[in-house]
Amino acid sequence: MAQRRISWLLAITAITGPLAIAAISTAGQRAQAQHTSVVSEPASTAPTFAPIAATIRHPRCMNCHTSTDFPRQNDERRRHLLGVVRGTENHGTAGLPCSSCHGERNNDVGGVPGAPHWGLAPLSMAWEYMSDVEICQQLKDRSRNGDKSLAELHRHMTEDPLVLWAWEPGLHPGGEPRSLPPYGLEEFHAAMMRWVDAEAPCTKEDVQ
Repeated sequence: MAQRRISWLLAITAITGPLAIAAISTAGQRAQAQHTSVVSEPASTAPTFAPIAATIRHPRCMNCHTSTDFPRQNDERRRHLLGVVRGTENHGTAGLPCSSCHGERNNDVGGVPGAPHWGLAPLSMAWEYMSDVEICQQLKDRSRNGDKSLAELHRHMTEDPLVLWAWEPGLHPGGEPRSLPPYGLEEFHAAMMRWVDAEAPCTKEDVQ
């Protein structure tokens, strides 16, 4: 009886082994992705805008808030493959819109990221080549932030699915998890609340 049971277990293992290994590998990758977010200091004790600036400067955000005529990709922020360009509406061109590849959710099988209304931020919201103080000032400038009040900006930065994608960016085509911003989502939300409650200060002391 014991020998028959062992034989049965070996047969099941032979069939499910590759699936189990794949599941464990995927779970490990996701766990690694969750631990990629490293905080150098608690957001509650950092200068008011510093955690926000550090998040904004991460490739998950900066790749789409580029001042170029094309999106950027990956942590090295290389030019987007296939000659993709911004287009007049920031969502690619008529012949190659962002939506032709990017859906409303990540496609981890193909390694293609996705979220609702995927596209580039308008050039007025580009953050490349700006200092932290300049980014801070741009964020609250209604002529450059989509005419958002501080309350509306807070909702956008903490509720918009495309913004939240930065903390669930999925996997690269090779199966490696994409890196996460340096502050966790809850810490970022708390930092945004502190900054808005303080009436969005942008002095050097607030951003360093």
